[in-house]
Amino acid sequence: MPDLLLELFSEEIPARMQAKAADDLRRMVTDKLVAEGLVYEGAKAFATPRRLALTVHGIPARQPDLKTERRGPKVGAPDAAVQGFLKATGLKSLDEAKIQRDPKGDFYIGLIEKPGRDAIDVLAEILPVIIRTFPWPKSMRWGARSGKPGSLNWVRPLHAITATFGPETEEPDVVKFEVDGIESGQTTYGHRFLAPAPISVRRFEDYEAKLLAAKVVLDAERRKDAILTDAKQLAFAQGFELVEDQNLLDEVAGLVEWPVVLMGSFEPEFLKTPDEVIRATIRNNQKCFVVRDPKTGKLANKFILVANIEATDGGATIIAGNERVIRARLSDAKFFYETDLKTKLEDRLPKFEQIVFHEKLGTQAERIKRIERLAAEIAPLVGADVAKATRAAHLAKADLLTEVVGEFPEVQGLMGKYYALAQGEDASVAVACEEHYKPQGPADRVPTDPVSVVVALADKIDTLVGFWAIDEKPTGSKDPYALRRAALGVIRLIAENALRLSPIKVAGSALAGLSVKPADASKLPSDLLAFFADRLKVQLREQGARHDLVDAVFALGGQDDLLMIVRRVEALGKFLDTDDGKNLLAGTKRASNILSIEEKKDRRSFDGAPDAALYSLAEEKALAKAIGEVKAEAGAAVAREDFAAAMSAMAKLRPPVDAFFDKVRVNDDDAKVRENRLKLLNEIRSATRAVADFSKIQD
Repeated sequence: MPDLLLELFSEEIPARMQAKAADDLRRMVTDKLVAEGLVYEGAKAFATPRRLALTVHGIPARQPDLKTERRGPKVGAPDAAVQGFLKATGLKSLDEAKIQRDPKGDFYIGLIEKPGRDAIDVLAEILPVIIRTFPWPKSMRWGARSGKPGSLNWVRPLHAITATFGPETEEPDVVKFEVDGIESGQTTYGHRFLAPAPISVRRFEDYEAKLLAAKVVLDAERRKDAILTDAKQLAFAQGFELVEDQNLLDEVAGLVEWPVVLMGSFEPEFLKTPDEVIRATIRNNQKCFVVRDPKTGKLANKFILVANIEATDGGATIIAGNERVIRARLSDAKFFYETDLKTKLEDRLPKFEQIVFHEKLGTQAERIKRIERLAAEIAPLVGADVAKATRAAHLAKADLLTEVVGEFPEVQGLMGKYYALAQGEDASVAVACEEHYKPQGPADRVPTDPVSVVVALADKIDTLVGFWAIDEKPTGSKDPYALRRAALGVIRLIAENALRLSPIKVAGSALAGLSVKPADASKLPSDLLAFFADRLKVQLREQGARHDLVDAVFALGGQDDLLMIVRRVEALGKFLDTDDGKNLLAGTKRASNILSIEEKKDRRSFDGAPDAALYSLAEEKALAKAIGEVKAEAGAAVAREDFAAAMSAMAKLRPPVDAFFDKVRVNDDDAKVRENRLKLLNEIRSATRAVADFSKIQD
């Protein structure tokens, strides 16, 4: 079967756009092929700084012929309707149509035959449309044609289009089309400097090999592997180890077509600046990697850069140029850091009075006061020193006003720790300045120092309550204030530190400290609890737990101790993995289903204790006895928070429940016996609610 080779050759494509652009090209072309009846075998897209490329193999040489039936007017319909039917179907007369009987009458049916076209003609039709409608996040027009209506928009000036199609055993044909004066062909170009001459290509294997010979590594993953391997080896040869950075690696691989790894250096005096500032400076400004001394774990005065050319001087000029720029950047960073050290953190805080946090929630200074007050309330609940927690909350945001954080926002918090230590603050206070932002995602580390935990909780709960109070809740996929992340952070802080803390009670304290009050303050705790429940489902699902178990536990009501909820869900999950758990769940659901039907029929509930005098069968008596024992045992276990023991107690219900449904007819002819047995079923449901609402659990 024939294969397609497509390349769109342009000026440099921004690295951040390349991966998505390659995926978009693959998706758009293959979707169009399938829509045209050309089902392919496989496709792969590639991106370099100067090209997007796509290979699709196993495309049929021709579309299949299509035969469709079109229903026409009734037999005897007006001539205008008949003529419209003949024109739409391409029939010459009604003699070529067939008649189909229908309950509403006899109708003409036209058979429309649409012969398939050659795949190369279909490609020549769809590819220009895809190129013209390509979804670049930003695009431009250029040259003399740019002023004309309908001129091509592309991320950077497009210079050439390669498009060939044909079977592996034959010379492929050019898919002929034109886009804004650029005609498709089979000519591409290699490295801009090392091999700029035009290259004639046929199919993908030939194309990839010739590009490699022309100093272009087409596959981004191959470029990444080469950069990482060479960088590690170069660092190791000098006695250092590479500080790996996946995001930087992805970006650098999008900046070069022929990666050449080199090492430069800078003056040791710059190492007096914190490692994170050095790394941010070198990474952000020059897209270079840093290395560290494996003996000390500290950064070395070396960096690794990735050039896009094999220089005749071995890269000496390139290294010197990067060293010159990095030296200037590090000098700036060192100046910022040393300048910051001259001003104490608390002396910066008055500026926050002029900085608005949110127009409805006041200034940053007001928010800091709220966090301080909340931290003082939370501290005793988690065993933290109140004075240290209050001090940490007071200083935690101050580094946002420093020069270094202004230049490198990604080191906020971290610089607060450095500056706090430099001015002699307690170690716990300093660490809290860094850690109060954590955890910022499911993979981020959770603070364990009590002071850090307190400030992190106060910060996140103040954020949640504040935006809830002004009705700025997340909607759908929109969450501009990262409230989902804040709620998940609260859950992880509580669960992973085993804290007995009600976030809803703390939220009530936070609400009391707000100057703005919601229209219905009484609804805020329940709304916020439901939001925590949703986030807890996400958290447990990521850990492999079942989200319906969270619903089953929350359905009991009054559940705002997140640690106990997590432990109860874990115990319930383990119980339901056993045969006893599965069978008891089935029995409980059967009881609930019968009760639902009968309650709906009788328009009443069957609450209240059953009458033991009406038990006529041994299975009824055995079940009633078991329910009484299990209720007491499970209730006691839950009271002492031993959920595993509660589940073990629940397991004792399985045999009598199974026997009851096997031997007892619930809807007895005697109305009193029937009512009594329905009450006994309700007791099953009531007994299981000691640990969870089993009706919320999916089978």
